[in-house]
Amino acid sequence: MKRVFYNFSQSFLILILVASCGNKKEVSKKAKQSPPTIVDVMVAQARPISNTVEANGTVLANEYLEIHPEVSGRLTYLNIAEGNPVSKGTVLARINDADLRAQLMKSKVQLELAQKTVDRYKQLLDVNGINQSDYDLAVNSVNGYKADMAYTQSLIDKTVIHAPFSGIIGLRQVSPGAYVTPATILATLQQTAKVKIDFTVPENYGNLVKKGDVLDVILDATTHEAGRAQVIAIEPGANTDTRNVKIRAILLAEKVNPGAFVKVLINAGKNNASIEVPANCIIPNDKNNQVIVVKNGRANFVNIEMGIRQANLVEITKGLSEGDTVVIAGVLFARPNSIVNIRSVKTLQQLSSADSTEN
Repeated sequence: MKRVFYNFSQSFLILILVASCGNKKEVSKKAKQSPPTIVDVMVAQARPISNTVEANGTVLANEYLEIHPEVSGRLTYLNIAEGNPVSKGTVLARINDADLRAQLMKSKVQLELAQKTVDRYKQLLDVNGINQSDYDLAVNSVNGYKADMAYTQSLIDKTVIHAPFSGIIGLRQVSPGAYVTPATILATLQQTAKVKIDFTVPENYGNLVKKGDVLDVILDATTHEAGRAQVIAIEPGANTDTRNVKIRAILLAEKVNPGAFVKVLINAGKNNASIEVPANCIIPNDKNNQVIVVKNGRANFVNIEMGIRQANLVEITKGLSEGDTVVIAGVLFARPNSIVNIRSVKTLQQLSSADSTEN
């Protein structure tokens, strides 16, 4: 009797254990089966993409300089009409040169006396009245005085400041009678009839621009006023710190103040086999960038390589094929190989329209 009871109890315990394990498996299976993720998708399509590179540029005057005196002294004359045009060669300022003119007069008197001595020695030399060396010393003295006069005259010339080219005079920085040195700025002079644009591009885009090319320029970011500029020079080497190439262009038939900021547009050609996706559907990580592609109702994380960025769209150069279904909304909630339900299918045109409406 006891043995029968023991066997019955043992069988009952085994049944309980089997039932408990079965319930745990069912609970675990139900826990793994999370509800499907609701997503919006787009179908990848290849389309022509205008590959335009934007470069930041600065407008420069065609000619520009700061007007400095070459010698120190007191200003005795100042002819700087602020903001007005001046012609090349116009006298802008004079510095007191009284001491230099006195020195020039002294050298002139000494030269006259030395020249008389040379003439007298020449007559004596012809009759062997003096040595050749004495005559040579007298000639050398004359040449020395002539050199002193030329040097003094050059200093006098430096006291007169001329406009080196025609342009617009800037704001006056000194007053008549002021003592100035070569470090003093009297004013600025700019030639604004033509203006230049200096801009830089990454070295891998340097071969896209050639001397003589005409480029589009955005002159005002607010009004989107556009102009055109012709490339006149390209720096032969890239900057070793920034790896950028510096380019200079002349702005054509436009009036822009020097110092203004502009954007230069460089056409890098078209790629007829490019796929674009919204930037917000890309999942970045330390090693790769990924997008989610729906296959057989499940989320597949695919590694991609990116190309040109245009506004809110990014070119995908590797990883996607035409016809792939790419998740564009619900990206944060999808998990690898999880079930997804597609709520709607969008097009790039619809996404672009929505972005422009929000902006």
